[in-house]
This record gives sequence, C-alpha cells and structure tokens, in this order.
Amino acid sequence: MVLVQNYITPCQAYLPNASSSQVDVMHQLGWFRSGHNRRAPGCVIRSENVTETSTSSCQDRLGRRQFLAVGPTITPLLLMTSQIPTSCKIAAENKKGFLPVTDKKDGYSFLYPFGWQLFLYSFSTLTQEVVVEGEDKVFKDIIEPLESASVNLVPSSKEDIRDFGSPQQVAETLIKKFLASPSQKTKLIEASERIIDGKTYYSFEFVAQAPNYTRHALTVVCIGNGKFYTLTTGANERRWGKMKDRLHTVVDSFQIFNV
Repeated sequence: MVLVQNYITPCQAYLPNASSSQVDVMHQLGWFRSGHNRRAPGCVIRSENVTETSTSSCQDRLGRRQFLAVGPTITPLLLMTSQIPTSCKIAAENKKGFLPVTDKKDGYSFLYPFGWQLFLYSFSTLTQEVVVEGEDKVFKDIIEPLESASVNLVPSSKEDIRDFGSPQQVAETLIKKFLASPSQKTKLIEASERIIDGKTYYSFEFVAQAPNYTRHALTVVCIGNGKFYTLTTGANERRWGKMKDRLHTVVDSFQIFNV
C-alpha cells in the first residue's frame, strides 16, 4: 500500500555519503531542513498564559535555554498575538506549562511544552544543506534535542485518513517509509482512532532503535484542506517516563480546521 508518495526519506535523497550512524542522529534531531524559508510561517504563539513548571531542575534548564536561544546559530521566529482559536485557547488555559500555536494558512493548531523553541533556519552538515519536502515546523528542546515536535504537510486527494487503511496499517507504513531511517529497528506499540468535529485522527506510539540511542515517539495524522497532516513528537527512551505525559498532551491537542 502506497500511503504518501511525496514523503522523501532524508538518508536516501540528501546524504548519500553519510554513514548510517550520522544519518540516524540527524534524522532524530530533526535537522533535515534547510535553505531560506519558503514562506513566512503562519505560526501564532501566545505567551500570556505561560506557567513554568515548579521543579528546580526544570528552572535551571529553562535558564540555559534562554541563554542559548539568543546565540547566533539559533534564531527562533515567534509571532506574538492573542488571536488563537477558541478550542486551543481553552486547552492552553487548562494545561500549565504549555504554549498554543496555530497556523492560519495551513489550518492546524496544537500545544507544545514551554521552553521548546521554534526552529526555522538553514542548517549545513557534512558540507551539504538538506531539507525534507513537506516539513512545515519543528519545535524542540535546546538541551534535549531528541525532545521535539514536527509538523509535516503533503498534498492529498483523499478526504479521510481511513481511505488509507486501519490505524495499524497507516502507522506501520509511515514508520517504515518516513518516520524512521532504514537502519533503525522499529516497533509499533499501539495505534488508535478518534473523531473530533467530524474529522478522523489516527494516533500511534512506536520506538526507533539506533546503535547509540532509542527514541520513543508519538504520531498523529489526519486529512483535511487537501493535505495529509503528520505531527510527530518524542524523546530519548531514557527520558520517556518523565516526558510521556507532556508528549501525549502534544498529540492529543493537535487539531486541524478549514481554511
């Protein structure tokens, strides 16, 4: 079953001379994006409801993030406004430690943990600049770069995610063809379906094991506005116990709307 033809596997298309370990690391860090921004992002982020977590270790990490965020190599673009869809606004008010983001042009919104940064910049590695077709935005923790959330959009003629098969079929296809590199050992843990405002969403959990780390990830997919939407978030397996509730909040908050 061919699920999404426009997905391009980074290690196959852009880094033919890279070793498998280098590709694995860069793939999981979300570094397969570069070049000048193809369009101004429709990203809207609201800050007034931000609540820092109470643990001292988190406060220390946030301080380091603030220091690193002003460095010359990281230039996150944040457009501050209060015009957030009502559903996302309510969710943000009920979820301390999260920020809402909405893309009015592409029609989606979700929450992400406070302290993560929006990455929109060129990245060169192994003397090559690389990019993944369809990648829209990447948010990540500066201190723990495997903790991230990325949104990918590709055109689709389908009107419902169920047209591609069951949640398990879609999950296995995406994991094999896009969400992990060929050299990684993957395992699908579970897949489920939910309906919000008449739209069907598939969510699934999986692990991808590389030689030097294992990433535990969550993905949610949906179809609308002529697009196939994919949001994936995750963390290093060693931090899964600490991060899993936050990451579930990210995928559970993802919604698309008509544009």
